Amino acid sequence: MPQGLPFKVQKLGHAVVNVADLDRSRRFYTEVLGFKVSDVYPASMMPGGMVFLRSNGDHHCLALVGGAPAAEARERTLHHLAFELATLDEVFRARDHLRAHGVEIVYEGRRRAGCQVSVEFLDPDGHHLELYWGVDQIGSDDRSRPAEEWRQTMTLEDAVRIAPPGQDTTLHDSELKRRISER
Repeated sequence: MPQGLPFKVQKLGHAVVNVADLDRSRRFYTEVLGFKVSDVYPASMMPGGMVFLRSNGDHHCLALVGGAPAAEARERTLHHLAFELATLDEVFRARDHLRAHGVEIVYEGRRRAGCQVSVEFLDPDGHHLELYWGVDQIGSDDRSRPAEEWRQTMTLEDAVRIAPPGQDTTLHDSELKRRISER
């Protein structure tokens, strides 16, 4: 880990971009670039709708959010960038680290599609960033986790307590275990 940090970013995990025409963009990324669709949110779940795309075993490496106003090329917008951490413990330590540095946290817990446990926050310019662990993997059968197994939570502690089938949310840091058991 970098000197003094309680976590280490493993890789850029996924990018989420705002698009004007969700169907047009989905077709471009699947038909022209070869991405596969993992899941889709209708507009009732995400204003404008959302499509999760993959190019490897991760549930998604790119997601598209529909409904963005048409814009000039220089005005294209990014929804958020996500960085993968190696362990669930690191997500908790990252949250504590961000709080200690006065960083505005805008979400923590587990999302629906992909079921990753994450902490989301803003950088100094207002870019939405995510540090996460545990994104679902999709095998050669091309099947993603069914929606009835998603376990969205609004805290990291609940993400540990209310895990989807097959996700091991065992914490290895005894101090983190103690803090969760006290809540």
